Amino acid sequence: MQKFEKKSNQKQEIPTSSLPDIIFMLLFFFMVTTVLRESDILVETKLPRATQLQKLEKKSLVSYLYIGKPKQSEKYGKESRIQANDVLITPTQVGHFVALAKGELPESERDKLTISLKVDMDSKMGIVSDVKQELRKADALKINYSSLQKGE
Repeated sequence: MQKFEKKSNQKQEIPTSSLPDIIFMLLFFFMVTTVLRESDILVETKLPRATQLQKLEKKSLVSYLYIGKPKQSEKYGKESRIQANDVLITPTQVGHFVALAKGELPESERDKLTISLKVDMDSKMGIVSDVKQELRKADALKINYSSLQKGE
């Protein structure tokens, strides 16, 4: 009886010549679609230092308001201004900003919205209290003051 032998001379290789092309396509895709920073900061904010700080748990529920002197003082003046997203606003427009921020959230999380105030150390308290009054009117009662740790 004759034995049948299997021929193992043939190699089946996967062509890897297009692998670098695929990797570079993925790299470019993620570079184009990734958002690194949400807004350009138009005001100077030198944050105060604090000893007892708490981190925010869910950053997707946080909207930021920046209060400080404009970086382009010849265009916007030297008084403290309020920045929401990429625009400078007045205290009366804070309610509209809150409504837009709540509109971006799902219905179940709208009441959990936190407004984080990044206020310059040299800003007057009058503009901060005006913003707080407008936030109360807009029913945005969770307010956070951003600061740096004492050692930073």
